[in-house]
Amino acid sequence: MMRRSEYALWALLVLAVLAAGSTMVSLARSQSASAANSEIYKQLDLFGEVLERVRADYVEEPEDAKLIESAINGMLTALDPHSAYLNPKHFRDMQVQTRGEFGGLGIEVTMEDGVVKVVAPIEDTPAARAGLMSGDLITHLDKEQILGLTLQEAVEKMRGPVNSPIGLTIVRKGVEDPFEVKVVRDMIHINPVKYNAEGEDVGYIRVTTFNEQTTENLQAAVDDLKKKLGPNLKGYVIDLRNNPGGLLDQAISVSDAFLDQGAIVLTRGRNLEETQRSNARQGDITDGKKIVVLINGGSASASEIVAGALQDHERATVVGTRSFGKGSVQTIIPLGSNGALRLTTARYYTPSGRSIQAKGIDPEIVVEEELPEELKKKQEVQGMRGESNLRGHLRGEFEDDEEESGSSSYVPEDKAKDTQLNYALDLLRGIKSVDTDSKKKAEAN
Repeated sequence: MMRRSEYALWALLVLAVLAAGSTMVSLARSQSASAANSEIYKQLDLFGEVLERVRADYVEEPEDAKLIESAINGMLTALDPHSAYLNPKHFRDMQVQTRGEFGGLGIEVTMEDGVVKVVAPIEDTPAARAGLMSGDLITHLDKEQILGLTLQEAVEKMRGPVNSPIGLTIVRKGVEDPFEVKVVRDMIHINPVKYNAEGEDVGYIRVTTFNEQTTENLQAAVDDLKKKLGPNLKGYVIDLRNNPGGLLDQAISVSDAFLDQGAIVLTRGRNLEETQRSNARQGDITDGKKIVVLINGGSASASEIVAGALQDHERATVVGTRSFGKGSVQTIIPLGSNGALRLTTARYYTPSGRSIQAKGIDPEIVVEEELPEELKKKQEVQGMRGESNLRGHLRGEFEDDEEESGSSSYVPEDKAKDTQLNYALDLLRGIKSVDTDSKKKAEAN
């Protein structure tokens, strides 16, 4: 056994060695960080040199702000397709979209032959009250020609402060001459949930996006369908087809609405402290009724979180075709008066730990929609589109992860021809049943 004085001496020596080792490691890290910083500064010097050369010698005098914004976007888009810089205007547009309300006219529009075509006026909005009709063509805004504008530019001109007027020049089928309509803008509320009773026994709920109003409107839809169908209610079809996603917290709360317990989604970032798990709370707004979820190649992000959570907990049967495969989380980082940064900060996983990134959600029951001939030819040329087809997409967590996502996103306008919806209705009514072998195959994938 060592004497106390010898023990103390050895202890001091060990501490000195540890301290020296710690200093060396710290020094090595410091030198490594210094070398990395030095390399960054060299690259920034190169960027500055290129910027000055462009400003001095480009054939036309460029806009400095546009050059810098493009450079920032170039850096971010090199990371993945979903990271981007939002200038102040685009940041405001994004906030409007997620709030689901804005000053405007209340019409769904598209572009046709260089003019704006009304798809449909939204009920109880200025456009509906002014008598605008589906199929109307808008050729001028305040007597200024639309021809030459993009659809987004035309929409921006139609939006504006509440109570401000705008004049529309309308061309309508069956009316010989164009005519003027004056519309006063009002606050427009975009309802992300549309629903109706299918027959006397099934509630159909379509979720078109995940904005700040989605969960609240979903609850209202379920309450109304319960009243309409009463004891005849057999279950619900939750249609997430062509839903591009939206807010993560809304995807979580929508999933929670149908679950009593268990994980909803797992998010894993670069660092351990960025790993989070969201859990369901007690309470199922449908009182345990059967649910069929419809997905297709246009179902992405938040839609996949909902479908994956209900599938893993066997709370719903998922019908349709493979989803888009966007399994990453983007965080909006405000930059003061300079807009915001949309940055991919985490991957998300279903409750069972399945990664959705570049894979998508596979339904238990694969049901394909019959494509019109023109779409068949287009699909043959272009192929299927999913996250795995996007240039520079975020790879799976592991290098050997197989990638396969996306499918057709076609949905017939006529519900009688909607094969996926009719299959879901047959499932809920007991006319068809889940094929056990197909379900096992889907789980194995």
